[in-house]
Order: sequence, then C-alpha cells, then structure tokens
Amino acid sequence: MIFNKETAKKTAEVLLQINAIKLQPDTPFTWASGWKSPIYCDNRIVLSYPLIRNYIRETMARHIEDYYGKPDVIAGVATGAIGIGALVADYLNLPFIYVRPEAKKHGRKNQVEGHIEKGQNVVVIEDLISTGKSSLNAVAALKEAEINVKGMVAIFSYGFDVANKNFEDANMELHTLGNYENLLEQALDTNYITKQQQDILAQWNANPSEWNAN
Repeated sequence: MIFNKETAKKTAEVLLQINAIKLQPDTPFTWASGWKSPIYCDNRIVLSYPLIRNYIRETMARHIEDYYGKPDVIAGVATGAIGIGALVADYLNLPFIYVRPEAKKHGRKNQVEGHIEKGQNVVVIEDLISTGKSSLNAVAALKEAEINVKGMVAIFSYGFDVANKNFEDANMELHTLGNYENLLEQALDTNYITKQQQDILAQWNANPSEWNAN
C-alpha cells in the first residue's frame, strides 16, 4: 500500500519529471522478459538528480520511522536499491547492508553483504516492485540469517495482483511511496497522457499477459 495520497502524487510527479518512468501506450517498450509494456521504470535515475534523490531518501526515512520505528539496520536489495538504501541509512544514521540475488560462488560466499547480527531489526529498501519475487527472495535470505525483517519500503509498485498475493503469502508488509494508480492520475492531470491513453494503460495493468497476447 502507499503511505498516503500526497506522497504518491509527489512521487509520480518527480519520477515523470526526470523520465525515471516513461509512458508510451502507443509505442510499447519490450521488457527483458519479452513482454510488451506501455510503461518503463528505472528508478536508479533518481540518483543523478540531487534534489529528487533527497526528496526520496528523506520521505522514505520519515515514513520508516513513522511506521516501523527506527530499525537497527537498513537493507537494500541488489542492485537497484543499493544506492537509495545507502542514502536512507545515512540519513537515519544507521548501518547499511545489501542482499544479493544469490550467494557469491567465491570468497566468503555471502548473499547478505555487510555487518548485521542475528536478531537485529531491519527494514528492507527496494526501488521497484513488479511481481515481488526478487524482493521477497532478499527477505527470505535475511530471515534465514535469523534477522528480524520488520517490513519493506519501495519507491514504486506496478500494483500487480500477483505481487499483492506474493507479499500476502510471505506475510510481509510492503509500503510504497508511489503506485500505478496514482501515477496515471498524475500523468492525466498534467496532460502527460490523454484519457484514451490512460484507459489503455489501465487495461495493461489489469491483465498484462492478455494485453501482450493482443
């Protein structure tokens, strides 16, 4: 769920402003999976804009303290959330770790990089939620290391039903600064898209596999 409507609106505004999110319902993008999509999101671009990255890090930090209290450690999901996760940890004056998709094959063979102790409380930072599988893989690695995961905070979520189910099945709380529904509202309000394009974008989000079949 989003933290609140005001944050979701502002987050959509800044992500569209710097083209971290692009909407092209008439000329869809091709994802790595091969799917056609009318939206492309790369929140790593946030790091290149000091004012906007400061907004994201301070808003995330404030909401983390409001909803979870101050954790012992902040964790970022590699690789997309390492940058923003480190910024949030720095703002909160907390230690930072990050979680790889899988353990390294050499050296210490770590999946969790950085210092954290069993039983410590951690909030996980993610940049983008699609199906949620890679994000929840990081949560599972932390839990396996006997770390208490209080919740996850992400910049943006596509709001897919499958992601909602995956987080519910994992009994993991997720909060996001922005989501797809509020993104479309902001894009329409600022004439970034037309009402017809909004309808196309909403159809894709409701059933992306069927949209691709057409």
